[in-house]
Amino acid sequence: MTDATEPAIPAEGPRRARRVRLPKPLRNASLLIGAAITLTICLLAIFAPLVATHDLTQMDMANRFSGPSAAHWLGTDNFGRDLWSRLVAGARISLSIALIAVTASAIIGTVVGLVSGYFGGWVDLLLMRITDIFLGFPPLVLVLAIVAVMGPGLVNVALSLIVVSWTEYARVVRSTTLSLREQNYVQAARALGASWPRILFREILPNSFGPIIVLASLGLGTAIIWESALSFLGFGLPPPAPTWGWSLSYGTRFIRDEPWMSIISGAAIMVTVLGFNLLGDGLRDVLDPRRQTRGGA
Repeated sequence: MTDATEPAIPAEGPRRARRVRLPKPLRNASLLIGAAITLTICLLAIFAPLVATHDLTQMDMANRFSGPSAAHWLGTDNFGRDLWSRLVAGARISLSIALIAVTASAIIGTVVGLVSGYFGGWVDLLLMRITDIFLGFPPLVLVLAIVAVMGPGLVNVALSLIVVSWTEYARVVRSTTLSLREQNYVQAARALGASWPRILFREILPNSFGPIIVLASLGLGTAIIWESALSFLGFGLPPPAPTWGWSLSYGTRFIRDEPWMSIISGAAIMVTVLGFNLLGDGLRDVLDPRRQTRGGA
């Protein structure tokens, strides 16, 4: 018999299986869907000459306005040109303009925001008043005015988008810099005699990448909309460049009898912009610590 004073050893129950938690980015549906869409569009644009099934200017009047088939996956237009080949070529044009515009806007706006937020005083006042002047113009009017004066073309369209986009980065980076310049590590670098360029680009800028990346991913979708709008109005790249906006505009002439010409271009714009917006929302949730749940890892 066991001693009454001896504590009883509890029987071991079944062990609970440990639940494996995926990394936070893999648990964000918006990020995964947006990344999948944008990656697919980017691959199609990069390898457009390889995935295109026909020459962009090849005409086949005998098969004009033909529907989707094995020979023409998305059908043909009024000149018998393959719509799939022109669609992937338009993706390369739209993404090229968007990447140029967003990259240049991010660089200009980031530099302006860093300098303005770090120095303050009259420097901040001057740079922010210049920013307010650009913000005072309606974006569509400013874009149309620039393209109308300089003429259509890839560089001119990208330049017009840069003019109306850099202000967003400047304001966001300025507000981030205002909060970061008072942090202890910045004060320590200043006390050790670090120059202001080193403080800006080695201490403050790396901690501002989160908002910049999110804003850039959302800006890519906005730039594609702007480029498509300019092409739709006739201010974008001139024909025969197969831009999505021009294809959408030209397809409206046959919208009653052959609606797929406009539907295909419109769907391409919608899906691409949706992908970049989902990607931006997902990156914002992952990179912004204030949006993380209390119980999340």
